[in-house]
Amino acid sequence: MAEEESSLKQTNIKKGDESQNPNSPYYLHPGENINTLTVSPVLDGPNYHSWSKLMKRGLQSRNKYKFVDGTIKEPPANDFLHDVWIRCNTMVISWITRSVSLQIAQSIVYIDNAEDLWKDLRDRFSKGDHFRMSDLLQEIHSIKQGERTISTYHTDLKTLWEELEILRPIPACSCTVKCTCDLVKTVRNYKETEYVICFLKGLNDSYNTVRSQVLMMDPLPNINKVFSLVLQQERQVLGNLLQEVNLVASITNNKQSFGGRNGSSSGRGRGRFNQRNFSNQPQKICTFCGKERHTVETCYFKHGFPPNFNFKDKRQTSTVNSYTSDSSTSPNTVEGSDHKITGKEYTEVSSTITTEQYNQLMEILKGSNVSGETHAVDNLQQHPGSQQQTDDWSC
Repeated sequence: MAEEESSLKQTNIKKGDESQNPNSPYYLHPGENINTLTVSPVLDGPNYHSWSKLMKRGLQSRNKYKFVDGTIKEPPANDFLHDVWIRCNTMVISWITRSVSLQIAQSIVYIDNAEDLWKDLRDRFSKGDHFRMSDLLQEIHSIKQGERTISTYHTDLKTLWEELEILRPIPACSCTVKCTCDLVKTVRNYKETEYVICFLKGLNDSYNTVRSQVLMMDPLPNINKVFSLVLQQERQVLGNLLQEVNLVASITNNKQSFGGRNGSSSGRGRGRFNQRNFSNQPQKICTFCGKERHTVETCYFKHGFPPNFNFKDKRQTSTVNSYTSDSSTSPNTVEGSDHKITGKEYTEVSSTITTEQYNQLMEILKGSNVSGETHAVDNLQQHPGSQQQTDDWSC
């Protein structure tokens, strides 16, 4: 009797060592808690297959997947490992509960066995696979690169393809004597070919060259090799595009620099000339005297010159002042005559005659008729002292 109790005690000690053995599923590291394992994104229903795969990896990394696949059953209540099993089972349930949405978590709060919880989620969310398979097939065969890069496009397609592979896995041979026909390998090659064709078909038209080259290969390379070839083509296209952009930017900068040097007015040298030629503003033209850079509202020939106005030709000073000081005579009307001299005509005449010649002209016009006015002006323009030229006057 004493020997049996001693034997049972030694057996319990050996079992108790399981909780201290790092290689045992019953071992819990002191740093592990309910927050050490979370899966993102959480389970919300349609993403069950990707979620279950990620959750399986997390449990396997902590040597706890045997608690959900049925390998480790609950020990009897009088077993020394029962308490250890409860602690590990509770930790697994907590990890799963924190990796599902709040609505799903509320529906599994009363399930106390990790294996039952895993089965419940699988039965609820793995159904209706044919509808999801139909959607995946449609998305895979209609996906286009669009504005995405090659890397992003390949990642999106790979995500859809792997989810489809979970829904329709390649069956393994269940014969007692394993087949030697490599049928499974052939089926896998067919799927890989379909994957490559879908990837190439969705590329943009700028990759027509590399797409044609790959499709002419026999047999087709695997998806990783094709992705590498297309990625090299993308780098070449982007490199050429970058060179063109840099060239255009360089030409634009040169044009802006040329325009800044020639279009700016420095106030000296040829600054005034450059401003006239490169300014986009329309030039002002006076309708009274016909000169540029001012209007009739500010025309000195019509309204009078300032007292201290500096003339370019000093001989014009007395002529203009004598003309503008006569308040009884209109600037464009000759006294005693119906003929009106325009501001432009007056400017041309006043800039080439002296005061005495002007007085003589007035006397001739007073005693002549309208028909003789033109001849008098013509004779005056042929006067030997009227050949001098002056620069433009500017106001």
